[in-house]
Amino acid sequence: MIGRSMRVLFATGAALLLFAGAGAATAKTFRLALNADAQTLDPHAQNAQVNFALLLQAYEPLVGRDAQLKPIPVLATRWEMVEPTRWRFHLRPNVKFHDGAAMTADDVVFSYQRALAPTSNVTIYIDTVAGVAKVDDLTVDISTRYPDAVLPEKISRIFIMSKAWAEANKVERPQNFNAKEETFAVRNMNGTGPFVLKSREFDTRTVMVRHPGYWGVVEGNVTEYVHLPIGSDATRIAALLAGDADIVINVPANDVARLKSDARIKVIEGQENRTVFLGFDQKRDELLYSSVKGANPFKDRRVREAFAHAIDVDPIIRRVLRGQGVASGSMWTHYVNGWDKEAEQGRRPVDRERARRLLAEAGYPGGFEVTLDCSTGAYDEVCVAIAPMLAQIGITAKVNIQPPPQNFPRIAKSDVSFYAVSWGVPTYDAMFTLRGIIMSREKVGSGSWNAGNYENARVDALIEQAQVEPDAEKRRQLMKEAHRIHNEDVGHLPLYHMMSPWAMAAKVAAAHRADNQLEIRYVRVD
Repeated sequence: MIGRSMRVLFATGAALLLFAGAGAATAKTFRLALNADAQTLDPHAQNAQVNFALLLQAYEPLVGRDAQLKPIPVLATRWEMVEPTRWRFHLRPNVKFHDGAAMTADDVVFSYQRALAPTSNVTIYIDTVAGVAKVDDLTVDISTRYPDAVLPEKISRIFIMSKAWAEANKVERPQNFNAKEETFAVRNMNGTGPFVLKSREFDTRTVMVRHPGYWGVVEGNVTEYVHLPIGSDATRIAALLAGDADIVINVPANDVARLKSDARIKVIEGQENRTVFLGFDQKRDELLYSSVKGANPFKDRRVREAFAHAIDVDPIIRRVLRGQGVASGSMWTHYVNGWDKEAEQGRRPVDRERARRLLAEAGYPGGFEVTLDCSTGAYDEVCVAIAPMLAQIGITAKVNIQPPPQNFPRIAKSDVSFYAVSWGVPTYDAMFTLRGIIMSREKVGSGSWNAGNYENARVDALIEQAQVEPDAEKRRQLMKEAHRIHNEDVGHLPLYHMMSPWAMAAKVAAAHRADNQLEIRYVRVD
């Protein structure tokens, strides 16, 4: 007897052969070069942008977003709040997984329960969820612990998996990413999306082909998608210029002008819904990576404030980022519900004399040494530029730049003393950052990226109030107040909002999105 996993392979292989034969005459290959590879294909194991870039081609949520990032029906055709704490989702009929199995309410219930499991890193999107229940084969109820008016807008990152496939391959719970667990879901995919996994060479290339049984409309003409992780900026741009890549969405700022002048290339510029900030370990009694022994300088707000007065973001944007950034005192962009103009303009002025006085008052007149951890990619040069600014107030920042696969797990485990992070808000609601970055870590659980363990009881209380406040404007004001107190504390230090230029071959048509994600089903290659 053939096992289920073998039947899945046979069924998928047969579908790919049928598709290849039917579409050979119009086959279009599209190659996307990024600065890092997805670290896992398990859709619930890690909440990282580089993962979603690949996952969203194969997996789908109940509610997605269009090119303008407005919520749209995907695997749910409609939804309504039937009670203050219960949402009902009506599922799309006749949807097939890549292995040919029909998607039903059982798969949705399973996927949400899986996304809430202790090893999940996407719980932040559904942390208000109390339960998920099947009403019938095409209807699901999601109950929340308190009224959550924005639940449908938060679930675009909760992908639906096949319950039967997960059980057959013993991946009923998400991979424990931080423990480097290896499971079948880490290297295999079985979604409902427009593209099917063909081959996977980690850190080299991943190839996907069009899903012949896809329920939706594919507006583009790409039949084969090649996902190319290229860590080196120079090599990534060289691949584009040589025709070995069709688009680069991680364009170094110093290459934008050169690429604009090349007739073979077109560059699309736009602000990304993503903010770069600095974090500080404020929990440990002694920093892990510092010259200070027996104490933690970052527990003292005056030290954090000194860093804020020492760093001048404007010349970094002009000289390092070549204008590809928007200096800000806000932890989120204007795209986000809860954005506050006062916070946006509330950066502390550059005043290094004041910074030195603050350090002296805190007991560090001679400064100290600390490691600044930073990922390769869009902001590593920013970290390098920050070091000499801190040196002017006596701080020796040893910049440690690592690829995301090495750096992200360390941040997730709080194995850092001083670090830089870029953070997007895929829910377009400030609660995502308030809970993910600012709220006390033990209150959030596995979905928290508050690696420095910032804590303020008043901020926590405001966030908890905002979570249950049904009035939209009152809720917004509560979120703004929590943000104001956090910034006064220098809980984290926002630097700038990212600009995200895309560079592509002239033959490519692709729409820039503020979430810096590219859905291949919309891409055309002439």
